[in-house]
Amino acid sequence: MPFDGFELAVRAILGQQVTVKAATTLSSRVAERFGAPLTTPWPALSRLPPEAESLATATLDDIASLGIVIARAQAIQAQAEACASGALRFNGAVNPDVVQQQLLTLKGVGPWTASYIAMRALRWPDAFPKEDIAIRNNLGGVSAKVAEQMSQVWRPWRSYAVLHIWRA
Repeated sequence: MPFDGFELAVRAILGQQVTVKAATTLSSRVAERFGAPLTTPWPALSRLPPEAESLATATLDDIASLGIVIARAQAIQAQAEACASGALRFNGAVNPDVVQQQLLTLKGVGPWTASYIAMRALRWPDAFPKEDIAIRNNLGGVSAKVAEQMSQVWRPWRSYAVLHIWRA
């Protein structure tokens, strides 16, 4: 089963500047509040991730009440509205550069998040989140600009290099 691009994009926003555990907790709360019920043999797997329409029609207070800071709630809602309207898509024949530019127009979505979504949701093999501190540290504590320059030799497979660096 392929990844759901919208779900991954929501998780990317929820994971900004928090621990993996905190992001997982927030994702669970979002699914519990806005996702549809699901019957499975596993009690812990009882909700589907929310559809874009569900989050697009939620109030900011509803989203923020789950412990999500207002800036991230706004980013999630803006992304949901764009997806629900069809202006933003994560599936089909989409151009990763165009999608990244669309994401960057959403308040609360920066270059790292846009690159991460391109890498994971769009399965773009050449995404490179040059702002990532772990990448920059593993490349010798370099700036984002220098990391970008260093990454040119890995084109068109920089996403694979990113995964390798993150595991280093």
